[in-house]
Amino acid sequence: MKSITRQKSLDDVEQQIEGLERVYIIGCGTCATMTNTGGREQVLDMKERLQELGKVVTGWTVIPTACDEMTEVSLQENNGAIQSADCLLVMSCALGVQKVGAYNGKPVIPALDTLFIGVEDEPGYFHEACDQCGQCVLGYTAGICPITACHKGLLNGPCGGTNNGKCEVDKEKDCAWTLIYNRLKEQGRLELMKKYQPPKNSQVVLRPRATRIL
Repeated sequence: MKSITRQKSLDDVEQQIEGLERVYIIGCGTCATMTNTGGREQVLDMKERLQELGKVVTGWTVIPTACDEMTEVSLQENNGAIQSADCLLVMSCALGVQKVGAYNGKPVIPALDTLFIGVEDEPGYFHEACDQCGQCVLGYTAGICPITACHKGLLNGPCGGTNNGKCEVDKEKDCAWTLIYNRLKEQGRLELMKKYQPPKNSQVVLRPRATRIL
């Protein structure tokens, strides 16, 4: 499972760092490197683009995994260049940005948008696998998540728009509920298609989410 990200536009980044002239750039060697959004190459490209805007880049680093304890260690190792910066531009998922912010008092600026938690089907292609809703129905839907596999996130389906097994929202995409039907049929469990799934209860997993493992 990886955090899937995309780079914000340079205009967006420029707006966020308005009034902050000295920037330290932090990339991530795990997810953001895999998605080509915050690895060494992208960090160096960002460095060049910021310098073209007249910003002073005091330094940069690519933390092996920006969302774990290596963040604190890396920040300590690069403390001099970080302290001379006005802000930290973080090219990682949102969790990495928050981790950096927790270990440093300077403004942390996200250079990426975090899209979803995904699974790699083939090199470079990821799909969202889990919404982390806290109310899993995979036992009733043959292991196919209707929240992430269906464009409409329907817990009870199919809708009236499916046509020849394709989704009306994206005609190149298989209808999630057709996939669920076919798999349940293969398993001899088609009766589960008649089981009504109630709307998600937002009180089951309160926000901000937290839990304690005993």
